[in-house]
Amino acid sequence: MRTIFPRAVLLTILRPSSSASAFSLSSSTAASSTSLLASPSLKSLSLSRIARGGSLTPSALSMTKERPFQTWSYDSPCETMDWNPDSKVSLLVGDEADADLVIVGVFAPAIDEDSSEEETEAEKELGPLVLAERAAELDEKLEGLLKELAAENGKEFRNGEEAGGVTPAARVVEGGKAKRYVLLGLGPLPKDPIDSVTAMKLGASVASSIHTHKSITKAAVILPSQLTDASTIQHFSTAFYTNLYSDNRYRTGKKVEVKAESVESVSISLPSSEDYTSAIQTGLYLARGVSMTKDIVNAPHNILNSVSLADTAMRLAVESEDGCITCEILGKDECEERGMGAYLGVARGAETEPKFIHLVYKPKGEVKKKVGIVGKGLLFDTGGYNIKTSMMELMKFDCGGAAAVIGAARAIGYMRPEGVEAHFIVAACSNMINSKALVPSDVLTASNGKTIEVLNTDAEGRLTLADALVYADKELGCESIIELSTLTGACMISLGKKICGVWTENDDLAKSIEEISKVTGDKSWRMPMAHEYKEQLKSKIADISNLGDRYGGAITAALFLQEFVSKKKPFAHLDIAGPVWDDKVGSTGFGAKLVSEWVRRQGE
Repeated sequence: MRTIFPRAVLLTILRPSSSASAFSLSSSTAASSTSLLASPSLKSLSLSRIARGGSLTPSALSMTKERPFQTWSYDSPCETMDWNPDSKVSLLVGDEADADLVIVGVFAPAIDEDSSEEETEAEKELGPLVLAERAAELDEKLEGLLKELAAENGKEFRNGEEAGGVTPAARVVEGGKAKRYVLLGLGPLPKDPIDSVTAMKLGASVASSIHTHKSITKAAVILPSQLTDASTIQHFSTAFYTNLYSDNRYRTGKKVEVKAESVESVSISLPSSEDYTSAIQTGLYLARGVSMTKDIVNAPHNILNSVSLADTAMRLAVESEDGCITCEILGKDECEERGMGAYLGVARGAETEPKFIHLVYKPKGEVKKKVGIVGKGLLFDTGGYNIKTSMMELMKFDCGGAAAVIGAARAIGYMRPEGVEAHFIVAACSNMINSKALVPSDVLTASNGKTIEVLNTDAEGRLTLADALVYADKELGCESIIELSTLTGACMISLGKKICGVWTENDDLAKSIEEISKVTGDKSWRMPMAHEYKEQLKSKIADISNLGDRYGGAITAALFLQEFVSKKKPFAHLDIAGPVWDDKVGSTGFGAKLVSEWVRRQGE
């Protein structure tokens, strides 16, 4: 069943209901000609649940003692995934007059270029604290309190040498009201403008500070002029809101933790300006995209399956400004019509039917470029019949590529970049085991006609991506395509858990991704497309196999994907297996900012 969901149509057909489910994608095998819009399940949709994660109503998560969150029943899969609400803290332009907590940014002295690099931190002489502009005025008003605070914490704070470092609070009673002052390290006094990474460290640190200091309602941040251009404030805002994220969807009672719960607002000491207001708002939009990415990756498989991910995509289209994003869901019949045998082969083993998600962003004016962004959407990966022997409990993060793509789509829907038409594509399914599931030695036919011998069912992501890439290339005619996937453990061995690998034969595309990585903090490194390794993908009975030898696995995976995109078309594969997950905090939201910025630049 092929279903297109523009915002206007969805808002027309949806009616309030007492039903517990949101969008209910029927799992029945209805004929292709049957429109989902006519199904009884859609007629009973609840706007309040659709808006739970969005902006249509202010309602947040439905937390009750009886059922803290919607999940499957014994007979039916979960049909919707809750979204975490935005933080209630407002980031504003203003002064510190009414603040309970004042965070004062201070520079350490400029780096002495003649000093020895071999000196340890302890051996380096501590230079004088640099109090500039408003910070100097405030220190004079407080009779040297800020300098004294830095001196008392000299060993740890080192006069702000590390960007994002903070001191404990000093309490002062002013006009019968207690006020706290904290120093925020800005790093060494710079010769050049502050970079985006430093700005993000500062935003994250301020978010942590307002959470740490309890019982405050208003906070203020005082920054020197070196940190007051609009781009710096945008990066500060993105990190600030991103670090107020807390996933409480599956917690109850005292386990629920809302970051900076008592705080109403944080003011940055800047003159009133539309540029600053816009920069803060853009940062919030990007943070919403990152939050969506985290929500998807964090969600367990009994919540997140192909149906509930499709539901999330449709809700995202409803949420978009002026219906600038539309959503099309291809069911199994439409996928079969297109010959998507590689994707459907993987999907056969799952409880829920395949849902091929296609979100489209269109700008208001002229379209200068049409781009495709493809994300691997394995909602859980058991390995199939080549079952995993380790790390299976983490395999909910195998949808990290899809999460980054959908998160970016959400951000783009708010940011509304000009000149670019963006197609966000996810072939959603799970790699499970049943009597219909793929087995080693099966031969699949992809939608471009290539036959694939399946040597290992745990190399399944590239099979789903093959048909998604053909769709972006041939059916949609995207002029440039990037793809993100948690594809190989080999990439994690090469680059660790902080950096993603980039494979492309287009130097301009490689350079663009490298620049964007530096700006957004989503780190990447270009890897070789070693064509001599393609020999490993030869099959004895089919056009190509889905697995190479033991060594160079990340390279052979990239070479496999290249078979499904025109060689003349700019295409990049990003293996994000390492940085999507942090063992301490869970999902990192990696990729959403990178994709958002890449899409924005395509319209320039």
